[in-house]
Amino acid sequence: MRYNPSKHRLPPFHTSGVLLVDKPLEWTSFDVVNFIRSRFNIPKTGHCGTLDPAATGLLVLVLGKFTQLSSKFSGEDKVYEAKLQLGLETDSCDLDGEVTATYDWSGVTPELLRETLLGFVGEQMQIPPMVSAVKKDGKKLYELARQGIEVEREPKPITIFSIDINKIELPFCEFTMHCSKGTYVRTLCSDVGKKLGCGGTLAGLRRTVSGQFNIADAITIDELKNFEQADLEIHVRKFLFERLSKIAGVTHD
Repeated sequence: MRYNPSKHRLPPFHTSGVLLVDKPLEWTSFDVVNFIRSRFNIPKTGHCGTLDPAATGLLVLVLGKFTQLSSKFSGEDKVYEAKLQLGLETDSCDLDGEVTATYDWSGVTPELLRETLLGFVGEQMQIPPMVSAVKKDGKKLYELARQGIEVEREPKPITIFSIDINKIELPFCEFTMHCSKGTYVRTLCSDVGKKLGCGGTLAGLRRTVSGQFNIADAITIDELKNFEQADLEIHVRKFLFERLSKIAGVTHD
C-alpha cells in the first residue's frame, strides 16, 4: 500500500534529526525507510548509503530538515566486517548471485591470503559490480543485470585505509575494512580471488561505522516495532542533543 501521510492515523512526525538503525538480514535499505516512514508518519525521510539485502548493520536515516545533510553523511568513510569465501565466483560477487565458477583453493595458504588481501590497502581504481546502484546511460546497473545485460563499467577511484584480518579458516577469511565512499567489498573479495587464481566471493557483510556514526548507537527494527511516536521523538531528540551538537552547521529543531 502506498504511503499517504494525509490518511495516516497519526499526526505527521515533524521532529528533524538522525536515526541510526541496525538493518536486519534480507531487508532492503528502502524497506527500512518505508517501515519508519509508514509506522510513524514521517513525511520526509531518507537513508545515507545503501546496504544490500544480504548485508546487515548500520543504516543512517535522516528525518525532516536533516535530509539536507544526506549527501554529507553519505560521502563519509565506512567500516565493514566482512567474510570472504575462496573457490567460488558468482555473477553478483556475493552469495545472493548465481554461481558462475568453482575452483580448487587448496594451494592457498593463510600467509598467501593475508599478503594478497593486505596488498589492496591504499588508493586504487575499482570497477563497480553489475549488481549495483551505479548508473550507466541513466539506468541503474542492477536493472540491466536483471535483464541479463552486462555492460562495460568505468573504474572509480576508491581508498582502502586499512584491513584487519580477524580470522582465517580456509576457504574463509573474516576481516574488518575501513574504506572510502563507493567501495564495494564484494568487488574486493572477487578481486582477491582472481589474484589468488582460485576465485572469491563475499559470504557476509556488516557495516559498523559510517562517518561519525557507530553501530553501538543503532536501534533494531524489533525495538522500533515497540515504539510509539512519542518514543521515537524522545529517542531522536536525545541523540540530537547528546551526540550531534558538535557537528558544525547543525541546529536543533
